[in-house]
Amino acid sequence: MTPSERLAACRNGAEPRLVGRLPSGFLVLHEFQYWPGYCLLLADPLVARLNDLEGAARGQFLSDMAEVGDALLEVTGAVRINYSIYGNLDPFLHAHIVPRYADEAEPYRTMPPLSVPAEIRDVRAAAPELAARLREVLFHG
Repeated sequence: MTPSERLAACRNGAEPRLVGRLPSGFLVLHEFQYWPGYCLLLADPLVARLNDLEGAARGQFLSDMAEVGDALLEVTGAVRINYSIYGNLDPFLHAHIVPRYADEAEPYRTMPPLSVPAEIRDVRAAAPELAARLREVLFHG
């Protein structure tokens, strides 16, 4: 699915992992919940990178990232949140927002999320109840 198609699916309510719309874009649960609550913030309108946003739009995207992190801390019991913006594989602005947990196995606990070997990751499908709890916190119902 192209970035434009993915945003269209979010706009039309056809994206099954959609949590909701924030001022800067759409929040979706990551396809695989390596860490429960792993989310992506997809910028809308579509831009290639953070540096393409100016002024208030750039600040809003970063503020929305932090707000999602606050909600994830509340909902998941994580000890911290990792935030990252790459765009190397999917060249459009989206942020990975990853809760990190005290019970993660050593030595992976201190590794960047996408550096943890795939065979170590717990590959679970996104949980609808987690999306509902995030909606409640972020959108107050």
